[in-house]
Amino acid sequence: MLDLMIPPIVAGLVILSIHAYLGLHVIARGVIFVDLAFAQIAALGATVGFLMGVAHGTPLALGFSVGFTLIGALIFSFSRLEDTVVPQEAVIGIIFVVASAAVILIAGFTAEGAEHIAETLTGTLIWVGWPEIIRMAVVYTILGVIYFIFRKPFLSVSLGKAGGPRDRGWDFLFYALFGIVISFSVPVAGVLMVFSALVIPAVVAFLFTSRFRVALGIAWAVGSLTLVTGVVVSFATDIPTGPLLVCMFGLAVVVALVVRFLTGVRPGSAVQP
Repeated sequence: MLDLMIPPIVAGLVILSIHAYLGLHVIARGVIFVDLAFAQIAALGATVGFLMGVAHGTPLALGFSVGFTLIGALIFSFSRLEDTVVPQEAVIGIIFVVASAAVILIAGFTAEGAEHIAETLTGTLIWVGWPEIIRMAVVYTILGVIYFIFRKPFLSVSLGKAGGPRDRGWDFLFYALFGIVISFSVPVAGVLMVFSALVIPAVVAFLFTSRFRVALGIAWAVGSLTLVTGVVVSFATDIPTGPLLVCMFGLAVVVALVVRFLTGVRPGSAVQP
C-alpha cells in the first residue's frame, strides 16, 4: 500500500509548496476567491478543449487551460475599480459563477459531461503518475524562482504599499504566473482541493502571526501534515482521496481555532513582511 500512497503524497506536497505561498498573497490582498475563480477558468479552458475533441490531461488540454487563465490574469489585474463601492471580490465572484455555469453548459454537449465535471472538482490525485509529478515539480520550481526574484514588488503590491501605474504590470505578472500554477494543479487535484491547499494553510498561519515569512513556514508545516494525514486515512479507510483531503483541511482550521483560543495568541491585524 505504501508504494501506492507515495505518488499522491509527493504530488500533493509539490502542489502545496507553491500554493501555500500564493495563499498568503491572496489573504493579504483580500481576494480570497481569486484562486477558486482561476481554478474554474482553467477548468473552463479544459472543457472547451474537451468539447473540441482534446483528450483530458494532454499538453493541448493544458494549453487551453493556460490560455484561458492568462485572459483571467488580464481581467483580474485591471479589475480593481477606483472611486466605486464595488469591491474587486465582487468582480471575482461574477467571473467564478459565469465560468462555472459555462463549464456545466459546455460539458452538457459531450457524452461524458457528468464525469468531466466531477473530475474537474475532485481531480485525479490518487491516480497521478511520476511523469506528471516531475513535470509539475519542474514548472513550479521555475515559477518559484521567478516569484522569488520579484518577491519585493509582488509583496509590496499585495500589502498595498506600492503605488503608481506599474502596479498593474506587477499585478498582471503575478496573476499570469498564478494562472499557470493553477492550470497544472487543477487536472491533478481538482478545483476544491486546489482552493483548500491555497487558502486554508494561509488562513491557519495568519491566525497565529502577521509576519509573512513566519506565516509561510506555518502554512507549509500545517499543509504538509494535513495532506499526508489525509492521504494515509484515505487509503486506510477506502474513502475518496480528493473530498477527504478537503474535509481534512477544514478540520485543520477547527483545530487551529481551538489552539488559538487555548493559547491566547493574538497576532497583529495587518500583514507585515
